[in-house]
Amino acid sequence: MLDLRYTRPEQLEHALALFTEDPDAQPLSGGQTLLPVLRARLAAPSRLVDLGRLPELKGITREGDLLHIGAAETHAAVAADATVRVAIPALAQLAGGIGDPQVRHRGTIGGSIANNDPAACYPSAMLALGASIVTSQRSVSAADFFTGLFATALQPGEIIVRVAIPACASARYVKLANPASRFALVGVFHAQTASGHRLAVTGAGTGVFRWTEGERLLDSGGHADGLTDAALDQNRFTADLHGSAEYRRHLVRVAAKRALALGPVAA
Repeated sequence: MLDLRYTRPEQLEHALALFTEDPDAQPLSGGQTLLPVLRARLAAPSRLVDLGRLPELKGITREGDLLHIGAAETHAAVAADATVRVAIPALAQLAGGIGDPQVRHRGTIGGSIANNDPAACYPSAMLALGASIVTSQRSVSAADFFTGLFATALQPGEIIVRVAIPACASARYVKLANPASRFALVGVFHAQTASGHRLAVTGAGTGVFRWTEGERLLDSGGHADGLTDAALDQNRFTADLHGSAEYRRHLVRVAAKRALALGPVAA
C-alpha cells in the first residue's frame, strides 16, 4: 500500500496553497497516466491533489477567434462539444479518437498536455494550431511549452488552467495507432493557418515537433506528393518493439499525405 494523502480542493487557490505547503504533492486530473505509474511504484508522492472538480479548470467557450478549453475537460467532452466542432472540427475529431470510451470519459486535455507523452495526440494539435497554455502563473506558447520527452515548461506548483487555441476550420489529424493502446505509432496534425501550413508530428519517440521542411514545401506551392522526398530529420525518431525509427519516419510521410488528401474535417 502507498502511504499518501488525498485532497480534493474546491477552489484553485486552495489547490495552489497545498502545493506550496507540500512540495512532494502530485496533481491528479483524470489519472489515466498517474494511477498506472503509482501502481508500478514509479512515483511516491506524499499527497494527491485532485483537480478534477475545480470550477476554474472547467468550461469550453469561444471569444472571437480564440477557443478556450478548461484543463479539466475530458476528451469525451471536447469531442462532443458543439463550440469545438464549429471552431476547430479537427480537434473534436482528435479527441474522439483517443483511447477507448473509458479513457475518453476520464482523461483530460490538461492532464495529457502536462504529461507530454511522446505518443499523445493533443500536443500535436497545440503545436500545429499555435495554442497558448494558460497556467496558474502565466501564458506559454505551445512552441515554448513542450520542451522534450515527458518534459514541459511547467514549474513546481504550477498547473494548467486552460488552453487558448486560435479557431481553425481547415485542419485534419491523422493517427496511425497502436491497435492495443490506441496511442500514436505516428500522428500528424495538419493545419492551414493565416501564416501558412503547419505540420506537427507525434509518436516519433523523442517528443512532439513541427515538420518545418514539409511546411516550407507546401507554403511554396508544392504538392503533397513532394512530401515523399522532403527532408525529415532522422534524429527525431526512435525505435521500440512496435517499429523501427525508419518505419516511423516513413509513417510520418504517409500520415501527412493522407491528412492533405482527406482535407479539412467537416464541422
